[in-house]
Amino acid sequence: MSLVIEGLDHVVLRVADIARSMFFYCELLGCQEERRVAEIGLVQLRAGNSLIDLIPAEKKGPASMGNMDHFCLRVSALNATALQKRLDTEGIEYGELARRYGANGFGPSLYITDPDGNTVELKGPADGGG
Repeated sequence: MSLVIEGLDHVVLRVADIARSMFFYCELLGCQEERRVAEIGLVQLRAGNSLIDLIPAEKKGPASMGNMDHFCLRVSALNATALQKRLDTEGIEYGELARRYGANGFGPSLYITDPDGNTVELKGPADGGG
């Protein structure tokens, strides 16, 4: 079982002030707002072929957790059964396989935890649905 990484899909940042961060990323760096998920306070910004997701710091845990929630790698295919079997063999923690939004749209994704406790999302190809 081997994954082919196509690139960085998105990074999720916990921020103290959404408006201030939007000014920085949009007005100063040229990102464009792409999508909002009001119920969790999420704002997704287009950064070329990737996204920068902003979420209020208090929504995802204490400041002691740092300001990066997770980053997401876009993979060419996501064979969840084979991947989960390999992760089990290696003793690597993972979450539930789910359909989530990424830089190319909705598709399958799986959260895993690296050896230092960082959360990495593996995002399969978009499925074309909304």
